[in-house]
Amino acid sequence: MSDMFALAMPWWEFILRAVVVYVVVLGMVRLSGKRALGQITPFDVLLIVLLGNAVQNALLGQDTSLAGGLLLAATLITLNYAVGWLATRSRRVERLVEGEPVLIARDGRLLDSVLRRELITSSDFDAAMRQQGCGGIEEVELALLETNGHITIVARRQDGQGPG
Repeated sequence: MSDMFALAMPWWEFILRAVVVYVVVLGMVRLSGKRALGQITPFDVLLIVLLGNAVQNALLGQDTSLAGGLLLAATLITLNYAVGWLATRSRRVERLVEGEPVLIARDGRLLDSVLRRELITSSDFDAAMRQQGCGGIEEVELALLETNGHITIVARRQDGQGPG
């Protein structure tokens, strides 16, 4: 019972490990692209589970104590809150953490090189058009890949329709 709260390393090392792993994994997630964040597939769930398992040893080292696990959980939750707090107060931090929307179509023309770079399939784009009431690419004035991975379509205005 006494081993349950006995730390295998100093408390500050848990915090340092959590900060390093959090920053590195956040960077990797940002580099993986917006699509990975916005469209969770079974493969993404598997990746999340395996990623958690992969960084477990980096976080805990040889420690298996309850106190170590709780300290890590508290540190990660605090880091997540702090990053969110900073992002709401600094445009620069927000851009660094969340990125910016990406133009993927304009004036009825799909930007194929951008779709490939952002890992968006034609069927993903077609589904977004259908969901937002566009029958075809010729009806699209503007399409953006938002920072959350969703595709926003702005339809071309028809003469005599829409705000003007």
